[in-house]
Amino acid sequence: MASQKRIIEALMQRHGRTFASELGVDLGRNTPSPLFRLLCYSLLTSAPISADLAMRGARAMARAGWTTPRKLAASDWAARARVLNESGYARVDEKTATQLADMNGALLETYGGDLRKLREAAEGSPKALRKRLKAFKGIGGTGADIFLREIQLVWDECYPYADKAALSAAEKLGLKADAAKLANKVSREDYPRLMAALVRCKLAKDSREVLKAASE
Repeated sequence: MASQKRIIEALMQRHGRTFASELGVDLGRNTPSPLFRLLCYSLLTSAPISADLAMRGARAMARAGWTTPRKLAASDWAARARVLNESGYARVDEKTATQLADMNGALLETYGGDLRKLREAAEGSPKALRKRLKAFKGIGGTGADIFLREIQLVWDECYPYADKAALSAAEKLGLKADAAKLANKVSREDYPRLMAALVRCKLAKDSREVLKAASE
């Protein structure tokens, strides 16, 4: 079997792109709009749809101009449902349109529309962050994990974060299913990319192809 180093190299070459990057969001800025767009994506992925559809929905929201809490608050339910429906949310467009409004209202009321205030309220605890994220209506465990997995690029208290999906994929590839040990295999900057790559591998169900590439 290929070494762990070769497996990680093959995995990163095939899937090493964060979901925030695919969405066109620069989390490195750590400013309200990118954080908000990641939160919306996290909510969309909590719906019973594919990851590709969630990404399409998040991009459609950006095209509609809903890139800040106040801009989303200015939209009406019919517009949100239409945008989601056209993105492929045929079965859950109406429910998700309502959840977006509920989440957005809570974000504005509790944190003034700034997720950095949610971070402050969590006082450096990833567990508290996850709990506060899940308090938003429509964001489940999967959505909260996605947010934390991506945001660890700039919120140091979350590093190294690995959710069940990433660790499951790591185990299937013969890697250590342990966040700290995986973090030792790559740079601090590349670790979120590694986590995203593992999840993408799990979604694509192509672990055999990754292992084959690592052995060549």
